Amino acid sequence: MKVKILTALFVLMISPIAMAVQVKAHVTGMVCGFCAQGITKTLKAKSEVSAVDVDLDTKVVTIDFKEGKNLPDKEIADLLKNAGYPSQKIER
Repeated sequence: MKVKILTALFVLMISPIAMAVQVKAHVTGMVCGFCAQGITKTLKAKSEVSAVDVDLDTKVVTIDFKEGKNLPDKEIADLLKNAGYPSQKIER
């Protein structure tokens, strides 16, 4: 019994598991709900994005990606910049 459990745990540890990715982008210039709406609309237009949360108090945009999907940091920064809100830092 212990061997089966350990074997299953080992297989899970070495198997490539496609996990959803979350990215936090610190942006400047956001001050109102209209700002949040524009950022959300811009990012959700990308098929890889599953959810966007904009926190106006902390100036952080949290982007959730669909399982197995992602966008490069440069593309995220470009999308935010083109929406009018340059990113200062992107965290993964």
